[in-house]
Amino acid sequence: MKSRTFRVRALGSLACFTRPEMKAERVSYEVMTPSAARGVLEAILWKPAIRWCIEEIAVERPIQWTSFRRNEVNSKASLRMGPYFADEDRAQRNTVALKDVSYVIAAHFVMTDRTDTGDTVTKFEEMLMRRLHKGQCFQQPFLGCREMAANVEACGDGTRQIGLTKPLGLVFYDYDYDHEPPRPLFFDARLDGGVVRVPSWDEVLVENGGAT
Repeated sequence: MKSRTFRVRALGSLACFTRPEMKAERVSYEVMTPSAARGVLEAILWKPAIRWCIEEIAVERPIQWTSFRRNEVNSKASLRMGPYFADEDRAQRNTVALKDVSYVIAAHFVMTDRTDTGDTVTKFEEMLMRRLHKGQCFQQPFLGCREMAANVEACGDGTRQIGLTKPLGLVFYDYDYDHEPPRPLFFDARLDGGVVRVPSWDEVLVENGGAT
């Protein structure tokens, strides 16, 4: 079973949806990725019983760039390696990010096989709307990087998307965790009148060589 389509606006002063092919620097895609959109919705409502499916991402403001340097670490902390001192592993990297962004995410959720007694589509639909109207969330939504916080709100049918049409090339879709090791999935994205249509999971699997 699936829910009705929700439209959620996510906006902020900075966003960086990092292109995986850029190793030395963080360089953002031109638009929000489906994975980032899913992350915004899961920050508002995450439950084992539901899975979010992105339908469209509308770009409401002109694409603008900014660049700056920031301190990052070269490796991830590991519990097996004991204490981790960031000062000893710090590097300064350039970031090419988007500024003054606003997106409208159109999405629905489907019920998973991890439902409990009393879990229904209506229950989670009402829970989402309550959280949006009250400004509540499971964790702070962000736009690609955790330090780039997003403000979110419910959005009606009216969006003010930019009238830009252009191919975006291959864009990161999400990870396929059923594959071992997890593999990244990509889709051929296109901005059509300011809107990116997001294909379904099954469509993307076919484009990436099918399920394994």
